[in-house]
Amino acid sequence: MLVTTKEMLLDAQAGHYAVGAFNVESLEFVMAVVKAAEELRSPVIMQTTPGTVKYANLDYFAAMCRVAAEQASVPVAIHLDHGDGFDRAVQAMKAGYTSVMIDGSHDTFEDNIALTASVTKVAKPLGIPVEAELGKVGGKEDDGPAVKGENPYTDPDEAREFVERTGCTSLAIGVGTAHGVYTETPHIEQSVVKAIRSVVDVPLVLHGTSGVPDDQVAEAVSNGICKVNYATELRQAFMRGFMGYMAENPGTFDPKKPNKPGMAEITDLVKVRMTNLGSVNKA
Repeated sequence: MLVTTKEMLLDAQAGHYAVGAFNVESLEFVMAVVKAAEELRSPVIMQTTPGTVKYANLDYFAAMCRVAAEQASVPVAIHLDHGDGFDRAVQAMKAGYTSVMIDGSHDTFEDNIALTASVTKVAKPLGIPVEAELGKVGGKEDDGPAVKGENPYTDPDEAREFVERTGCTSLAIGVGTAHGVYTETPHIEQSVVKAIRSVVDVPLVLHGTSGVPDDQVAEAVSNGICKVNYATELRQAFMRGFMGYMAENPGTFDPKKPNKPGMAEITDLVKVRMTNLGSVNKA
């Protein structure tokens, strides 16, 4: 059941729901996310950032996700999140990733187009979809610097031109969310989602969703978002379960024991998110 994200997201777009994309940090994250997807009969995307693959490497994560997908009864995709350059994107394709993101959002508009187009040129003959990003999602992305003081919204006219000129198959847009931990209640500017949806025909992606109220996310999905990313809160959930067990059992030296409640926390969280996105029973 290892698939690309192309049909998965087009089905979501047609069905007016979204597919959850969950960042996986280890074998435990992979197993916990797939467990949730199978229990709810939901398609699922597992993704890794450059920071995560630097910790191990692309081949490790591709192999873990491939094994999980082969044993799963629901569609599973493995996606490179926030690809930090042409070389990383190509390496991910070679490793077996079924979807890649190239993030040129920190470059100028023209440089972002050039970088994204260079990746789609390689990916298209291979049948691998390419997500791009236009606009600024705030906060601290992966292991990079925090984004501050910039216009957080994607311009709809630029989005239309960007998609036409790059050939990207999905587009992450800036609508007011941020990566990392929020210090105040975030706000999705729904009018921006609607405006971009009206002029762009590829699936739209929401980043920086950990901590965003469920009702705002659900409204964004109804307005055209087809893929929703979650990272920070999965890390928090796992560590909550892991450290909770260790606090009660400080003499434990077998990591499998605290891993289990950590995994359970992830599975429970992912099921809540999938339910909110409307992807239950869409596998």
